[in-house]
Amino acid sequence: MASSISIHSMLIGVVIISSLIATCSANFYQDFDLTWGDHRAKIFNGGQLLSLSLDKVSGSGFQSKKEYLFGRIDMQLKLVAGNSAGTVTAYYLSSQGPTHDEIDFEFLGNVSGDPYILHTNVFSQGKGNREQQFYLWFDPTKNFHTYSIIWKPQHIIFLVDNIPIRMFKNAESVGVPFPKNQPMRIYSSLWNADDWATRGGLVKTDWSKAPFTAYYRNFKATELSSVSSNSFSDSALQNNELDAYGRRRLRWVQKYFMIYNYCNDLKRFPQGIPAECRRSRF
Repeated sequence: MASSISIHSMLIGVVIISSLIATCSANFYQDFDLTWGDHRAKIFNGGQLLSLSLDKVSGSGFQSKKEYLFGRIDMQLKLVAGNSAGTVTAYYLSSQGPTHDEIDFEFLGNVSGDPYILHTNVFSQGKGNREQQFYLWFDPTKNFHTYSIIWKPQHIIFLVDNIPIRMFKNAESVGVPFPKNQPMRIYSSLWNADDWATRGGLVKTDWSKAPFTAYYRNFKATELSSVSSNSFSDSALQNNELDAYGRRRLRWVQKYFMIYNYCNDLKRFPQGIPAECRRSRF
């Protein structure tokens, strides 16, 4: 599918010029609370490694102690190996309440040998329905890979191993709410969703393979120097966009690995695609 793209070029990082400061490396004991699942959520290796597990009784989850308003969030994950059908590993930012904002990575498990589906979504003012889904160009269960969210007043960028896979631009100028006022915590959970996750619920969780376990390491949060969009000059706004190489990588991922884009789902939006979809992606 991507034979024309060398492995070397796939792994080259994307240069994104930013005004980010206050980088902090993680110690999971200091930065996160294990919120549910009892012993199924664990921190070990001196706070450098975290695991979530799912069995027939319960899944598990954690959340950040701190809230964030703009910045870059990086986390390395190694997903449930083997037959992970029916499981969902969610890693996301979210505020609380009926008009919450949310920025989602969700990894939908599959039967052994079939690829995971990476599901992304953006909620603003309680409204989501902005799904894009992808296959990955590697096996996410074999090694740790870095999944990142860059959240700025002008856009949200989703990255995998520093390769951009999705950009959601601020479209308030055409009446689309954008998440920019509500601080969000980082959450992750591993749970059973075999009523919908794998082929629309056709493939059920094989509990003989439990417990299912996902691993986390190398969390890093990098906060913006200011939360006010008014602090960005026109030149700074341009510099915060993807560079030419990043735009090429984004187009490559969306051409070869995107399997669903709500902006192209005309059956779902018979009255016309959402306003943000009619704007230039770059």
